[in-house]
Amino acid sequence: MPNDYSTHTPVAVVTGASSGIGRAAAIRIAERGAGVILTYRSQPEGAQATVARIEAEGGRAVALPLDVGDLDGFAPFAGRVRQELAARWDRTTFDHLVNNAGFGGLAMFEDVTEERYEAFHRVLLKGPFFLTQTLLPLMADGGSIVNTASSSALHTHVDPGYTAYAAMKGGIVVLTRALAKELGGRGIRVNAVAPGPTRTGMIPDDLVAAHPEIVEPLVRRTALGRLGDGDDVGKVIAALVSDVTAWITGQTIDVSGGFNL
Repeated sequence: MPNDYSTHTPVAVVTGASSGIGRAAAIRIAERGAGVILTYRSQPEGAQATVARIEAEGGRAVALPLDVGDLDGFAPFAGRVRQELAARWDRTTFDHLVNNAGFGGLAMFEDVTEERYEAFHRVLLKGPFFLTQTLLPLMADGGSIVNTASSSALHTHVDPGYTAYAAMKGGIVVLTRALAKELGGRGIRVNAVAPGPTRTGMIPDDLVAAHPEIVEPLVRRTALGRLGDGDDVGKVIAALVSDVTAWITGQTIDVSGGFNL
């Protein structure tokens, strides 16, 4: 695939950008001069708010629906991406893919049903795997991929209740390294971020306000003395798709404020 990065505005595809980490990543990537194709599943209003924020600051973005748990929708989505690239940026390729969409949940090992396990697998591992495969022909050489993993997948951050979730995020960590090796010949870098406790949809603000007894132990375990927020992680994702990190690939970056140090 030819690299038209140098002669065109760079473009990023960011999944799950209607709120939280995905929204922050989309905004921060746009601040660096890239166009953004962002996705949403059930929050179109949130996605449009992300687009509005980017456009208010002089950027260009479009929101497209995508369910990362529905593989049948990937080919039509790729078609929409191709259309938007041509219409908005006069391009046939994009440069950066951020696999961020997902969901969380706490369940002790003995309580994990096959249905819940399959839901985690479909959205958190199988979806990013095959979405990347589907979009890869549209990626320019010299681009980058960033996957959102989790601190729960790191050996220093193990807590009860995350067996299924952490297993899938651990798969993302391994997938990141393997893809970095396979795609290096095209100059495509592949990295991951591993957020710790973060005030996003998984730890919403109303939970923080209503149940400080849940949050305070997490804060005490964090070296920097607070929970993270979406922008803490979004800024790192934006850096990982930029030229600043052009010599980094195959890495999973712990973005947790020193959780469990």
